[in-house]
Amino acid sequence: MKAFSPSDFAVLIGIDWADQKHDICEILPNQKTPKFYVISSNPKAIHEWANQLKTRFPGQKIAVACELKKGPLIYALEKYDHIVLFPINPVTVSQVRKAFANSGAKDDPSDAFIIAQLIERNMDKFMPLEADKPAIRAIARLVEGRRKFVQNRVKLTNRIVSLLKEYYPQPIEWFKEKDTEIFCDFITQWPTLERAQQARPSSLLKFFNAHNAHYPERNLQRVEQIKSAISLTQDQGIIAPNTFMVIICIEQLRLLIRAITAIDKEIKRRYKEQKDRVIFDSFPGAGPQLAPRLLVAFGTNRDRYNNAAELQKYAGIAPVIERSGKKLWTHWRYSCPKFLRQTFIEWAGLSVRFSFWAKAFYQQQIEKGKPHNTAIRALALKWIRIAFCCWKTNTPYDETKYLNALKTKGSQLLNYAVHC
Repeated sequence: MKAFSPSDFAVLIGIDWADQKHDICEILPNQKTPKFYVISSNPKAIHEWANQLKTRFPGQKIAVACELKKGPLIYALEKYDHIVLFPINPVTVSQVRKAFANSGAKDDPSDAFIIAQLIERNMDKFMPLEADKPAIRAIARLVEGRRKFVQNRVKLTNRIVSLLKEYYPQPIEWFKEKDTEIFCDFITQWPTLERAQQARPSSLLKFFNAHNAHYPERNLQRVEQIKSAISLTQDQGIIAPNTFMVIICIEQLRLLIRAITAIDKEIKRRYKEQKDRVIFDSFPGAGPQLAPRLLVAFGTNRDRYNNAAELQKYAGIAPVIERSGKKLWTHWRYSCPKFLRQTFIEWAGLSVRFSFWAKAFYQQQIEKGKPHNTAIRALALKWIRIAFCCWKTNTPYDETKYLNALKTKGSQLLNYAVHC
């Protein structure tokens, strides 16, 4: 990726964004006094402002920095070729504000000035925002949206379990998975133990078979457990309101389950249209959920990163080494895209089950006394180097080829794997 300097731009602009308006600070070359003004946040005002900049500085690039990586303002500005966007971490702005303002109080024009100064004096420290193809960005929004829906599903499932424990805990044992249609339908049809025990055994068996639970012994066991179960409480002051709230929550859970299924189908459809899918499908443990996330993580611009180390640092997988005097310590990288980091960590964790050398590496780290999370992060660091090479050369991953490479190099990891 090209490294920019302030001299590459006709003007440096800092924006302190808000819901109704945006405070602007312009720093022009060879001009000591910055220019401050405010524009509206509506699309027309942003469009007119961007075109005015193009008219004022014809044929020249303009650097615009903001405390955003995505959002309405970014989506509005990224379509203009003359604007180069630099996302600034809000924590960075906050720290600078505290360092140079006695009160540390937030002020929109002052923050816009701080942002403009940051890119004027430290432009090499910030990575410009380069929008990928619309198809990739669409998948990116879908996979991130899916993650939020899944988190909501987990929270809602926990809420249902908590309510059931207070008056009707048996279904928690009868159904291992709670985020399923069969669980939702069972609770909807028999929301209390009394109602379930009133049902005929044939009706219960018919219900299980209708939901593709074709395990005769397990179904008979469930029926027996239902008939022999003992009520936790007979207090209608507990049963009645909890039943009401559980049914409401179940309907919400049912909608979430169907929404996630629909999103999965849309992600799969869009992912199949991408040529690079053969690379990410080849990675052990990627699967239908993580392969699209890995595609988004790398993108299609192969000039975006000069080497794997840049991606390792940007994703937050590479640790931070700090020194002070004679002391040296390593810690977790705090400032990074959390979803991107989690993508690599989840993939590394699953790869242990599907990759011979990954399993050996993980076991080696554990035997060295490393905690599970540390071992997985170390594995993710190695996987990024391998995946980066595959992505850069447009070559699918081949486990046999990689093992042969380890053998040729006389890798201790391979020797360790053989003796395990």
